Amino acid sequence: MPLTKISVELSLPYLSKISGEWEPDENEREAAWELYVELITRVSVVNLGPEEGLLRESLSSLYSLFATTREILRKHGPAVAKPKGKNRISFGLLSVAVLNSVLRPILSKWHPLLDDYEAKRPSGLSPLEYEGKWEKAPELRHALDGARLKLVEFAGILADVAGVPSLLPDTPERDK
Repeated sequence: MPLTKISVELSLPYLSKISGEWEPDENEREAAWELYVELITRVSVVNLGPEEGLLRESLSSLYSLFATTREILRKHGPAVAKPKGKNRISFGLLSVAVLNSVLRPILSKWHPLLDDYEAKRPSGLSPLEYEGKWEKAPELRHALDGARLKLVEFAGILADVAGVPSLLPDTPERDK
């Protein structure tokens, strides 16, 4: 059963913190479920080891969340952006804040740097091997892990709104 009032506390880079009580309506619950499914089924919320996965795949996954979130916002209309409760929190506010303060800075910095590096890959060397030689790879992995932690936190809020338990492995239940 979805909660009628959700306690939200989400610290975001560049925006400090969004906190308070959110009183989502049915439209926001549906939007929250849709975005939750998108978040938890992507590499962007998986803890990757230093030698796992491709950085390009992780950046592409983050980038695709912009189109997905825009689509969900358009589909559910302005109702999901209207503040609910005394703290003026809404699905629209939270989702756009996460895009602009968590994802956009990483993509703005790292997308062109990785593009530039990838353009210099010699033939005969696989993308995985070449990426593993990039001196900036550990720094990008650190940035991606920071974003992952924020996305997992946001996914927990969305799960609460949708009224479902966490579907991520090894994720403790949020306090209700």
